[in-house]
Amino acid sequence: MPRTATTLAHDEVHWQGIARQFDIAPGPINLENGYFGRMTRTVAEAYQHNILWVNRSNSVHVRQRFEQTEALQIRRQLAELLDAPENAVALTRCASDALQSLIRNYNRLQPGDQVLLSDLEYDTVKSALRWLARHRGVDVIEIEHQHPASFDSLIDTYTQAFERYPRLKLMPLTYVTHRSGLVMPVQAIAAAAQAHGIDIILDGAHALGQIDFDLANLGIAFAGFNLHKWIGAPLSLGFLYIDPQRLSDIDPDMGEFHFPADDIRARTPYSTPNIPALMTLPQVFEEHRAMGGSVAKGARLNYLRETWTEAVRQIPGIEVLTPQDPRLCCAISALRFTRHQSQQGQVDRLLQDYNLFTVTRSGAGFGPCIRITPGLVTPLEHIQRLIEAVSKLAGQ
Repeated sequence: MPRTATTLAHDEVHWQGIARQFDIAPGPINLENGYFGRMTRTVAEAYQHNILWVNRSNSVHVRQRFEQTEALQIRRQLAELLDAPENAVALTRCASDALQSLIRNYNRLQPGDQVLLSDLEYDTVKSALRWLARHRGVDVIEIEHQHPASFDSLIDTYTQAFERYPRLKLMPLTYVTHRSGLVMPVQAIAAAAQAHGIDIILDGAHALGQIDFDLANLGIAFAGFNLHKWIGAPLSLGFLYIDPQRLSDIDPDMGEFHFPADDIRARTPYSTPNIPALMTLPQVFEEHRAMGGSVAKGARLNYLRETWTEAVRQIPGIEVLTPQDPRLCCAISALRFTRHQSQQGQVDRLLQDYNLFTVTRSGAGFGPCIRITPGLVTPLEHIQRLIEAVSKLAGQ
């Protein structure tokens, strides 16, 4: 009988086998896997091999093979991973680069239009949208989401803003918020935005690799993603997505001329990329699929997250910021020690007293928090140690 991703998520022996594919340095237990993901041992070895090969062969290989053949094959495989047309994706250094390109080159704004910004967006996206407003003569409307959030409240907050500000034309939307891991109801928000003539630029930095989604079904025309978080690629790799039917709404980046105006690659700065990292992507994609892809990874990460959040949610002095609604959850979650105004002291205690590495996050309306993110190498015993540590610190 075939095993489902849900049943496999509970199989510690299976995930111990996955974990053995990674090299892990001795030291603190890493519960900050949301920053960037590990490469498997075989991917890291391939990356090192590629560095040496490109260094030896230099421009001979790059000009004769990589630019003319390998780069095109990699782009095609990336599109297949996303189940998107090949002409809908262009490689970038990271999601932030992709999102900045989309924001600064969006050409449908007129002076007097409005753009919408919520408290949950990534800081780089916030600054990019404010830059856009200054240079295009448009107004930034800023909103703050209700806390605790619910599926309906998130949609209602946007719907109310759409109705209140009829000159809104553009908004960023973070699929997985980087502070608390809240997963936004993208499809419903996108449908409401479309009904009001508002375009969305989706920040998918933390979504790809742990959430199974279809951009066409979500109603998304513009998006930016990372490949170095949950897919397992080397650092410095991301990409942007533009629905081919909407390409003309994004200008070539600062007059970029190396590709034709009807080529999505003209929407990114032309430069020498991290070629050895790019050369590892075929193996990265193969291993991602071999692990079960986003469905299996997401189920495992959600199991680990649910184990600790449900165990500490009722502890006095602890507030778990991520809702229990499974539609709004992923690997990332966050808590707050309510008896402490500063959360950094508790992060220090978790590290010093319990050998658990976590980080603080701030900038959203709900205030400072401690972000906790298990990874594919995290065993259940590390989650149990976290539960024990939080339980003891909550009473101090």
